[in-house]
Amino acid sequence: MVKPLKPRRVFFDPNVTYFKPRAVPLLMLEEVDLGVDELEALRLCDYKNLEQIEAAKKMKISQSTLQRILTSARKKVAEALIEGKAIKITKKN
Repeated sequence: MVKPLKPRRVFFDPNVTYFKPRAVPLLMLEEVDLGVDELEALRLCDYKNLEQIEAAKKMKISQSTLQRILTSARKKVAEALIEGKAIKITKKN
């Protein structure tokens, strides 16, 4: 039986939900779904320069969970940049 996801505290609500390569219609692009929890992990660790332990406390999750979220988010962003895909920010709970 799968353990249910623990709610993650997210303080950032993005008003932009798509990023895409310039001059390419969205219909022609593949998308990478980036969850708001992944965006929050990126914001806290990479933008705000918080240590992972501090960022995990802010999100009310363990440091190991934050590390998994951060690794996933960074991989998705790198995939989008390298392969020219659009990034769609989704509110998955």
